[in-house]
Amino acid sequence: MRTKSSTLVNNDLKIDFPPDTYHHALKHEIELADIKNLLATHTHQDHFYFEGCCMRAKPFAKLLNEEVLHAYGNTAVYSRIRELDSSTNGRLKSVVEAHIVKPFKEFKAGRYLVTPLLADHSETEQCLIYVVSDWKTTVLHGHDSGRFPEETWRCLENFKLDLVILDCTHGPLPQVKYHMGIDSVLRVKDEMVKRGIANGETVFVATHFSHNGGLLHEELVERLKPKNVEVAYDGLTIEL
Repeated sequence: MRTKSSTLVNNDLKIDFPPDTYHHALKHEIELADIKNLLATHTHQDHFYFEGCCMRAKPFAKLLNEEVLHAYGNTAVYSRIRELDSSTNGRLKSVVEAHIVKPFKEFKAGRYLVTPLLADHSETEQCLIYVVSDWKTTVLHGHDSGRFPEETWRCLENFKLDLVILDCTHGPLPQVKYHMGIDSVLRVKDEMVKRGIANGETVFVATHFSHNGGLLHEELVERLKPKNVEVAYDGLTIEL
């Protein structure tokens, strides 16, 4: 079984807030109060169901440390958080601070250096993928996106990636727009090695699968493991 995708980095930085977040917290024993920073890729509901984060505000939550959660995203993400703040009569603002980020403009989020990059995902919204670094390890969170725009490729050439997480929504299907499939994932992997962005030590993970791809987990493993690409599943932990 696969729930909606998100990523947790070192227990204190979260990428995306899907409607399954509460389920993730219960099943995988995640302490949501420990999360200090949230990166939002876009506002599609399977990635940004921020209504759930309203539970952080009073009277639903009693935060002992009273720390503010910093949420970063595009203008649509920012606007949605502000709308929800209005619906809580301003209570959300006391526990969540929203920030607008721009593609290719790096910023600090707590102990991390974050670089937003352009994704190929929607015609109505500027969707983002993120490079996250703690100055020792560098990770690319690369979904939702089809093959990356050339501006993103040029920016990626400034990094040496330790972990690459790629969208594989289409599975064996040939579509390359807005999402990737198996063939696109392998092409991106080869291109990253060719450009010096990744090497033989880089861990590649495919995720964000859809039932429309038609393959079970074992069938995806059969296709991707020989190419040194790990197939994600709920609760997968990668240690670097």
